[in-house]
Amino acid sequence: MSSYLKVEGTKIVDGQGNEVILRGAGLGGWMNMENFISGYPGCEYQIREALADVLGEKKSEFFFDKFLEYFFEEKDAAFFQSLGLNCIRLPFNYRHFEDDMNPRVLKKEGFKHLDRVIDLCSKYGIYTILDLHTAPGGQNVDWHSDSGVHIANFWNHKDFQDRTLWLWSELAAHYKDNKWIAGYNPLNEPTDPKHTRVVAFYERMYAAIRAVDADHALFFDGNTFASDFSHFGDVHTRWTNTAYSIHDYSVFGFPASPEPYASTDAQQARMRRSYERKRAWMDERGLCVWNGEWGPVYARVQFEGAATDAINEQRYAVLKDQLDIYNKDRLSWSIWLYKDIGFQGMVYVSLKTPYMTLLKDFLAKKQRLAVDAWGTDDSAVRHIYAPLIKHLEDEIPKENQHMYPYPVWTLASRVGRLARSLLVGEYLVKEWAEAFRGKSEAELDEIAQSFRFDSCLHRDGLNKILTANANLVGN
Repeated sequence: MSSYLKVEGTKIVDGQGNEVILRGAGLGGWMNMENFISGYPGCEYQIREALADVLGEKKSEFFFDKFLEYFFEEKDAAFFQSLGLNCIRLPFNYRHFEDDMNPRVLKKEGFKHLDRVIDLCSKYGIYTILDLHTAPGGQNVDWHSDSGVHIANFWNHKDFQDRTLWLWSELAAHYKDNKWIAGYNPLNEPTDPKHTRVVAFYERMYAAIRAVDADHALFFDGNTFASDFSHFGDVHTRWTNTAYSIHDYSVFGFPASPEPYASTDAQQARMRRSYERKRAWMDERGLCVWNGEWGPVYARVQFEGAATDAINEQRYAVLKDQLDIYNKDRLSWSIWLYKDIGFQGMVYVSLKTPYMTLLKDFLAKKQRLAVDAWGTDDSAVRHIYAPLIKHLEDEIPKENQHMYPYPVWTLASRVGRLARSLLVGEYLVKEWAEAFRGKSEAELDEIAQSFRFDSCLHRDGLNKILTANANLVGN
């Protein structure tokens, strides 16, 4: 590796000016744990606190450290390379590097696993993109910003923003000479209700990183979950070596799809319109687009039973049609996600492992109560929340029902997020932690090993499609 990757016009190129199309996945659920990926309720900070209460700080830290170790090892990198994929997006939580009660004091141990995985990937010719998935105060309204609330206070308190600039200065100083890092994705899925503060913050972020690192590419997410660049204006004229990230999830890839997906002309047209709308600002200006997240979720036989295969064939059709669009545009992308407990991952933890056995009944309860917001199936509890939704619809003037981030959050989905994902999820945190009570370090190690590559099954239908598209050059 003799050169950094660079953004030139609409393309990512190597040091010789050759186009490089980055195709890969996100390592979600790892250094930024998420409930639907790893099988816990609520937010990561809540389950870490709860497990420490049950096991004590030492044993709890032992478990999470082992989890991070086993989640991605050399066999994972080798497998990823074998599929023909060349880039992994690495989401991480700021809490690995800084404590809220000890701000701006770098926790150098936070680099332990990030360095390890970056080095493993480079050994197998895999680029990495560093993604700050969780910032102080929460940069978006969802569970994966690990704030425990539905308000993105990052935008309301300048000190949260200042701390994030400080952290990226430290990260850039640490990684500025690593040429296997394709670039930095400074802030995942911002949701700024005013739409202008995110642009002002990116201006400051660009300056902070460039003061330390002049070489790595930057990948800036659009506002409202990486979908909206309408307020970015001419900011691109002041930034070099910068690409812009969309997250192109299709409604057809989820349980709430408006209809079964059959690859009709109308469905494909709707899919393309959604994609083109997200990237319109970049296309009008000849800028580089990176699709940092996308991909369907999948049915699981323990929940969907005999319908599982038919559902998943529809989801694979969504996947193929999205890739047809991307290949024509020579688009770089990172599918969500590489590994989980069975909902979306390219590989997923076997039901026979100690972790899945230990939490079998709890995971079934979580599914029944629909406490995970991502791709939720609320059919078992819909009748409980329906009267509340109707009450709100009846009592609140229609013009006041479209609160930001509408239409991503409708009134009904907002009730689900606040009542199920936050309230009910919070009440389930202790129950998850109690499953580990009395476990020895040896037992905790065995449970954490459930996430090792050899303990996982492969989603072959997904992986074959990714491999078939990994090296296509487009038109």
